[in-house]
Amino acid sequence: MKDLPQLIALSGTNGSGKDTVGHMLAERHGYLFVSVSDLLREEARKRGQPVTREVLREISAEWRREFGLGVLVDRAVDKWKSFGDKYKGVVACPMRNTGEAQHAKDLGGLLIWVDADPKVRYDRITSGDRGRAGEDDKTFERFIKEEQDEMQRPADGDAATLNMGAVKDLADITIENSSSDIEAFKDLADKQLTQQ
Repeated sequence: MKDLPQLIALSGTNGSGKDTVGHMLAERHGYLFVSVSDLLREEARKRGQPVTREVLREISAEWRREFGLGVLVDRAVDKWKSFGDKYKGVVACPMRNTGEAQHAKDLGGLLIWVDADPKVRYDRITSGDRGRAGEDDKTFERFIKEEQDEMQRPADGDAATLNMGAVKDLADITIENSSSDIEAFKDLADKQLTQQ
């Protein structure tokens, strides 16, 4: 079995199972799972803004411009360090910007990309109660459009904007998740990560 690094960064498409991999690493390997999206959601609520993908994108870009491209990774690492020796490491999820993904790798982290068929992913986000009704209540066409918008830097974008396609290119490992069995997917991901 291969030792995993203290920092693991997760990325991938919406509804692919990134959080499932993060929770598996927490349960089975003693990591602290930090959803950087939750940090952004909390900030949106503090500002009295709606919690939508557009607002979260704007806040994340603003933070990267103000605090550096690796700000979300740094906040996840700081949160982990605040617990002392309680956790083996930290899983930061999701990485949606090339600068933050590269920052995680520069810190010795492993970058994992999780993906699945778009229709499967759409069915997942619209059928389950993930506590994100405002974010996930959308048509399939809008779901695909939002993904296309996030996969490449917009023409008027800068280094702080989203570019998930470039993050995917940086990934050390890709895990496909077309399974409807969550435990079977956790086993597959665990095996892929520990026997690489």
